[in-house]
Amino acid sequence: MDTLDRYREILKRVLSEYASIPYAYGEIKTETVFDPSGDHYLLVNVGWDKERRVHGCLVHVDLINGKLWIQRDGTERGIAAELEEAGVPKSDISDIVLGGFRPPEIRKYTDYAVA
Repeated sequence: MDTLDRYREILKRVLSEYASIPYAYGEIKTETVFDPSGDHYLLVNVGWDKERRVHGCLVHVDLINGKLWIQRDGTERGIAAELEEAGVPKSDISDIVLGGFRPPEIRKYTDYAVA
């Protein structure tokens, strides 16, 4: 299995595990959105909390030029750490980019890729 296919499988597994955790309140479910042809992977909350509509992106990761670009991370622990634990080896850590919420000049101070 090549690296991109391995990353796709890891993303699907990690996001599916998150989606299986039930919400403690409201009628909210977490859905996975996998677009392997465009290499977009999302975790979305959908439902109702009393009279309030809930709809939003919790996690968004794109595969761009062979790297895992984290565009949105609304998890407590951090999706990058989850990806590492799920099988993205430390030697590939330069393949994780905190692209969506860290400007390029700040990325160089993280343990992850600049771009």
